[in-house]
Amino acid sequence: MAKAYERIADDLRDRIRAGELAQGDRLPSETTMADHYGNSLPTLRQALGLLQAEGLIEKQHGRGNFVRKLRTPVLRTNLRHQWEKDRALEPEDQRKQTGATEHDTGLDIDDLVFHAEYDEVEAGEELAEIFDVPVGTVMVERTYRTRYRAEEHPFSLVESYLVRDMVAANPALLDASNEPWPGGTQNQLHTIGIELDRIEERVLARPPSPDEAYELGLPSGSALLILGKTSYDTTGRVVEHSFVRLPADRTELTFVTPLERW
Repeated sequence: MAKAYERIADDLRDRIRAGELAQGDRLPSETTMADHYGNSLPTLRQALGLLQAEGLIEKQHGRGNFVRKLRTPVLRTNLRHQWEKDRALEPEDQRKQTGATEHDTGLDIDDLVFHAEYDEVEAGEELAEIFDVPVGTVMVERTYRTRYRAEEHPFSLVESYLVRDMVAANPALLDASNEPWPGGTQNQLHTIGIELDRIEERVLARPPSPDEAYELGLPSGSALLILGKTSYDTTGRVVEHSFVRLPADRTELTFVTPLERW
């Protein structure tokens, strides 16, 4: 038999999903709701905590509880990499029309706010092992944040790494002012004669740090997906690695593996 707080949560959840309580609506005061359901404030707050953990409501300090506005979902499949590779060879005017984020969200390029920062860092043990280079090798660290113009939080937190000496043949690849680069990383690498052969991705999940939860606008109790993406060229060399932190409340990772027929 369901507990009292679970019955309250069920009722509020049904009302939200039915649209009776719309996105952005403020819920009645906690005292009013406790009286309505004939339960104590602690029981009512248990129910609200459950809905907050599910990402259906959010508590705004000093204002009350609100139905959470659903953010734009992201569908990321492994088929995107072939799409990016094909796009890398298109003329620049075609490459400028869309990018990977638009591909994953269905938004238009004008809907997005893009931010990139470049820095030079020395490879620690983890990056040195990934790239098979000595510890201390100079890397180009690229930090990306892209968000929907109508929302305040980015879709993901991305740190991408390249070996500086490898990409220095094209000075444009060291300058963040050239971002967003039409055709993305695969076109950038193409400008220095590098073709990707394969991309390996590993996914883990963990609770977000307070800073990560704040930057991504994660509701209490949501998980963070950690995607490690390693790109190999046609000689088997690692040429790029990204650490991508994704909010689990609005990201779907789908892996589709085409199989050749017998």
